[in-house]
Amino acid sequence: MWKERLKLYDDLVAKCSRFERKGKTMPYTSANGYMFSLLNKAGEIGIRFSKEVQEKYMKEFNTTLYKSYNAVMKGYILIPNEMLEDPNTVAKLLNESYDYVMSLDTK
Repeated sequence: MWKERLKLYDDLVAKCSRFERKGKTMPYTSANGYMFSLLNKAGEIGIRFSKEVQEKYMKEFNTTLYKSYNAVMKGYILIPNEMLEDPNTVAKLLNESYDYVMSLDTK
């Protein structure tokens, strides 16, 4: 399952021309000194948002905070499996997350 999710994650990131996937064992995206999406070892995708947007999307998508390696990733939401069937929507979320980290002070 992980390899299928890795391909899906790569396909999602490929839809976004402003950034690329990084990481070999832990695939992620980053910009402006901030990681903003990742694929954990369970094959789950997490995307980072501001606190307000995070809370809005957790309600709207009926999802939770994202966990990776048994740690809650602050600012990240878990992208539900059913949303992964609509890659264009998830790609829009990735772009929105990129815009968010680009608005932060450089690390």
